[in-house]
Amino acid sequence: MNSETKQLLETILSGYQGSSSELIPILQSAQAEFGYLPEEVLTAVARFLHLSPGSVFGVATFYAQFKLQPVGRRIIRVCRGTACHVRGADRIVRAVEQKLGIKPGETTVDREYSLETIACVGSCALAPVMMIDKNVYGRMSPSRVADILGSSK
Repeated sequence: MNSETKQLLETILSGYQGSSSELIPILQSAQAEFGYLPEEVLTAVARFLHLSPGSVFGVATFYAQFKLQPVGRRIIRVCRGTACHVRGADRIVRAVEQKLGIKPGETTVDREYSLETIACVGSCALAPVMMIDKNVYGRMSPSRVADILGSSK
């Protein structure tokens, strides 16, 4: 672990007592700081909490909120809920894949974008729905994907 990472992690951990019940808040704080959870951070958290690295890794992989690989500066989420699925979510995913050259769960080489699919955005009346960061785009079509991604680069 480099000295900068070590120092940032020490700062994060200084706000906690070292109880195993603090695992999820610590992981959330670490991910907020680093953008993802590097292996060396998970190992250091395990040591701090007196847990096995496998236990910490198990929690980090169980919850979808935690990322073990660097993600893009901008996160694209395509809803695959029932309404979006029926109204063409697969076409939206394919359009993003084609435009950016990545599949769900991947990040562009320049780390600008990551693509995720999610169960439901909660905007069924606007289906199919795509989000970029916190911006919701409804009534999506493949041509709108190209327009939106072209303008957001």
